[in-house]
Amino acid sequence: MKMKINPLMVATALVFATPAVADDIHETVATNFAHAIPDLPGKSLVAVEVNYPPGGSSRPHRHAKSAFIYAYVVSGTIESQVEGEPAHTYRAGESFFETPGAHHVLGRNVSATEPAKLLAVFVVDTADKELTTPDR
Repeated sequence: MKMKINPLMVATALVFATPAVADDIHETVATNFAHAIPDLPGKSLVAVEVNYPPGGSSRPHRHAKSAFIYAYVVSGTIESQVEGEPAHTYRAGESFFETPGAHHVLGRNVSATEPAKLLAVFVVDTADKELTTPDR
């Protein structure tokens, strides 16, 4: 089965992978699946792999207003926090979710010596052009 990749979704993922500012170590993000959901017109499923180097972190950001996100920690230990909620630490095999429009204020690899990997699965309006917008 051939999978159609929406170039706008791929471009959105590149927002995560912008070069880091001096002395900052940030994650890299790669889209590994993007497809319209056939029985939910106007909705798409997009999965991105987030790789945190040792000591790496995510810049604070907001998710698309339509995006419901399921996150699964593939390896390592990740600390995550959405605005208004306490920070939580998740280990490989654990998962969490973020609601539409969430302001993600903290995302980081807890380890200074081992990498960590997260799979984030978005259910999002197909028309949304940006999955994530970094804080300015």
